[in-house]
Amino acid sequence: MRIRSNRCLWSTPPAYSGRGRPKIHGQQFRLNDSQSWWTPEQTLESVEPKLGKIRFKKWDDLHFRGSPKHPMTLILVERLETVTGRLNSQPLWLVWVGIQMPSLAEIWQLYLRRFALEHWYRLAKQTLHWTVPKLSTPEQCERWSDLMPLLTWQLWLAKDVVREIRLPWQKSLPELTPRRVVQSMLPLLIRIGSPAVSPKRRGNSDGWQTGKPRTPRCRYPVVKKGKGRFQKSPKSIS
Repeated sequence: MRIRSNRCLWSTPPAYSGRGRPKIHGQQFRLNDSQSWWTPEQTLESVEPKLGKIRFKKWDDLHFRGSPKHPMTLILVERLETVTGRLNSQPLWLVWVGIQMPSLAEIWQLYLRRFALEHWYRLAKQTLHWTVPKLSTPEQCERWSDLMPLLTWQLWLAKDVVREIRLPWQKSLPELTPRRVVQSMLPLLIRIGSPAVSPKRRGNSDGWQTGKPRTPRCRYPVVKKGKGRFQKSPKSIS
């Protein structure tokens, strides 16, 4: 993940001296102050065709102030020169949390994939209604979440088959986006058909069958939030 360039991190505390309370944090590492940096564990330079010369630095066993028991690896990506002659001096700070970290030469390229991932999450939530159902059990949530990648693959396979259907104020696109494919899927679904049972007719329903047992829905306690750390308490009236 990416972090802001004004954050502060801390190193692992030194060994316990035997007196007083054991220290939780070690030396402070301020991202916007190079004087607080120490020698990185690894430094690497490479030349990219589009970005020019890039330098990578890595520091291990750093943590945030609120999570001293969760160490992570800090990575600095700097562009030293560019092909076009314009130098972008904004550093890129990345944090890796995991078991086995990829090499410095490829980990920053993996981060660039976030652009497509974030757009997919937006598609799943807004168009595919990922977060709309109010499901009761974790198994139902996992089953519903497993359908999201399958729906995405169906949209990708159907983009060359469907005929574009657009609203009057929409412009025609040379290549259909996933949202536009969803908008144009109805004629294709009618042609393919569905194995689902036809919907019941409108009107008075048959009701519950006599003698059929009813299983009550599992009820869970309501989670109530307490007072926050900075929430003001009501003033007492004297």
